[in-house]
Amino acid sequence: MAERLSIAFFGDCVGAPGRQALQQGIAALRAQVPSAAVIVNGENVKNGSGITPDLYRALRQLGADAVTLGDHAFRDGKISTVLEDPSEPILRPANLSQKAPGKRWIRIPEGHGRPRAVFVVTVLGRVFFNLPADDPFACVDRVLAELPEPDPIVVVEAHMEATSEKAALAHYLDGRVTAVIGTHTHVPTADARVMPRGTAFITDVGMCGPYASIIGRDPVGVLRAMTTGVHTPFEMGSGDLRACGCLIEMDVASRGAASITRLETRAS
Repeated sequence: MAERLSIAFFGDCVGAPGRQALQQGIAALRAQVPSAAVIVNGENVKNGSGITPDLYRALRQLGADAVTLGDHAFRDGKISTVLEDPSEPILRPANLSQKAPGKRWIRIPEGHGRPRAVFVVTVLGRVFFNLPADDPFACVDRVLAELPEPDPIVVVEAHMEATSEKAALAHYLDGRVTAVIGTHTHVPTADARVMPRGTAFITDVGMCGPYASIIGRDPVGVLRAMTTGVHTPFEMGSGDLRACGCLIEMDVASRGAASITRLETRAS
């Protein structure tokens, strides 16, 4: 029988409601697949924008083996010290400036029932994004060339606005990485699939947070801003808490994905 490895990825964790949902989502996953490597996007965990050292540790205590960030990576400057710590499994987008603090990739070690290590890389999109970022295609090429192990198992997070850019990255990397996982838009898509050369792909895994909201924010403030043009603080949303993500089952020998399925846990 082929040796298998399970990898779970939970989408953008939004504020305290997201942490509540994520706690139940990870618990439900661990009950079914206790050895899965769990990756969580944590860039919205501070009231919807940014992350602090304490909130990073909270995600780790919930069961995240690795925490990724996106365009809000540096919203709270205190996270820089954690990003620079080589022992902490948290990374910023790889295609930001080389001078930006933080790691461009991280390694989730083998053990706890996992036969191989898993490398994680995040890249930002350039379509409809204001944050200046390097070419994500060339950036992933460079990262793959510098990983310290032969034939590594790699998960690439496509933190992008445009669905076309996410799909393009998946096609570009098909057969070279185990998975390309889309995040950032907070809305789960129905296109989870294994690409022709064995790379798992989904355009967006959705968010962990309140779905009775406008992508995590209370509708009242968002609607006021959109209908009047007046600057309005966006408060956290509430209600219909869900932890959304995906589960990838892969064949260790080929490093290809056998399946990718959506995860969705409704928090009680």
